[in-house]
Amino acid sequence: MEAALTDKLWTRNYVLVCLSAFMMSFSFFILVPTLPLYLKEIFHIGQGMVGIVLSCYVIAVLSVRPLAGFVADTFPRKMVYITAYSIFVATFLGYFFITHTLLLFVLLRIFHGFSFGMLTTAGNTLVIDVMPSSRRGEGLGYYGVTNNLAMAFGPMAGLFIVGTGNYTLLFLTSLSTGIVGLCCALAARAPRKLLAEKVEFRLSADRFFLKEGIRACIAFFMLAIPYGMTTSYIAIYAREVGITHNAGLFFTVMAAGLIASRLHSGKRVDRGFITETIRLGIAIAFIGALGEATLSAVAERSINLGYVAYFLTAFLFGYGYGTMFPAYNTLFINLAPNSRRATANATYLTGWDVGIGCGMLFGGYIAELNYAYCYMFGAGLIFIALIFFVRVVTPHFHAHRLR
Repeated sequence: MEAALTDKLWTRNYVLVCLSAFMMSFSFFILVPTLPLYLKEIFHIGQGMVGIVLSCYVIAVLSVRPLAGFVADTFPRKMVYITAYSIFVATFLGYFFITHTLLLFVLLRIFHGFSFGMLTTAGNTLVIDVMPSSRRGEGLGYYGVTNNLAMAFGPMAGLFIVGTGNYTLLFLTSLSTGIVGLCCALAARAPRKLLAEKVEFRLSADRFFLKEGIRACIAFFMLAIPYGMTTSYIAIYAREVGITHNAGLFFTVMAAGLIASRLHSGKRVDRGFITETIRLGIAIAFIGALGEATLSAVAERSINLGYVAYFLTAFLFGYGYGTMFPAYNTLFINLAPNSRRATANATYLTGWDVGIGCGMLFGGYIAELNYAYCYMFGAGLIFIALIFFVRVVTPHFHAHRLR
């Protein structure tokens, strides 16, 4: 595969896939902090019900992941990617019309989740296909930057638009960026050898889920829960503790941490320090989670210190997760043969999706008692995940890695 791709060709395709991923992520993240506000304002529901509605999307993503990995390993990757991307973009049209019936809105979110699950699984694998294996860790790191940039500007743009009270403009922006991303995806070319490869069409549990990745998946699940709590409820939490000015910049600062971490984490992975990089990332994320848990106490003493803690927490949280993301993705890829890359990615993303969904769901219920309790719970989970990763995941990975 690598011999068939000149440096110029793989770089072009890599850039196009990254651009399409950025546009897709932007259209997704613009809705993350704004949908809870939209649901409360338009449907007049409580925080617990908001958590249920939001988690339906992630449950839908989760349910399609195993099938997505199998399909992306069996059929041409780009064809699967374009099909899923087209459905993902078309679904945005539903937000313009479903404004009165909560059940229909939930069904729309579930359908959107199905397309997103298929799209991200195929996309994460397609970007691996178009880059040389010798630069995989670095490439995945920079690919993740596209997601981080979307996380920086998407929520900020969404909260700015919602501030004007124009939800139609919010959904129109998501639709437009999705269309641009689809055009970039259409322009990218998948390696010809991969298109010619044929994977044995055999139905079995192992074709839908990478068994060797179960332990790592459990740890990733625990790490995703506090991440889901943060992205879904941090804006509301900030308002509650008195941080009302530029609260949306939390996501920008968090994304800055995510991006800054990529300057070294991907290269460390390419030098073989996979588990060491993940451990470092988890430890830094834990410090950030402690900052979230103590934010209300700090802001109560001094609102100025509250602002400092709010943005410092955002950076540390982002830096920690940004450090572990490319390493974790590479860990799963190294546990699977090349013919099952998509299945490995589906397993990796399944752990993340389950955790994000649980974070949205349980976070909503815990937040009804106290937001600080919500983030204390998240910090505890990150600490448990660190111990589990060191004691269970790391030895298993070194014993079963294929490369």
